[in-house]
Amino acid sequence: QVQLVESGGGLVQAGDSLRLSCAASGVTFSRYAMGWFRQAPGKEREFVASISRSGAAANYADAVKGRFTISRANAKNTVYLQMNSLKPEDTAVYYCAAGSTFSTDISYTTSARYSDWGRGTQVTVSS
Repeated sequence: QVQLVESGGGLVQAGDSLRLSCAASGVTFSRYAMGWFRQAPGKEREFVASISRSGAAANYADAVKGRFTISRANAKNTVYLQMNSLKPEDTAVYYCAAGSTFSTDISYTTSARYSDWGRGTQVTVSS
């Protein structure tokens, strides 16, 4: 089982940037595809971004495409989410997720593909 700990959230103004980190432990990190999801108050959890085991493939939700970048450092057991040009509608709790897979170059956009989740980090964007 993967232990995931998110960090880097906070309160920022619209247009600012944040970088979220998710540190994994307990497993061989490079065997896992990784994803970021978010949940705003009163809304369903939604997909934000994902990255394959190798880091060669990534997917983004339309709402964040061009503003957010997902990356990973397998040597550090860490996945990142660089968030630029933040908007008030980006306000949510952001969750990191891990899914074991044999595929090295496929990233997954559905939550059902992920078996392990972090506790989340709050991102609040003021207007």
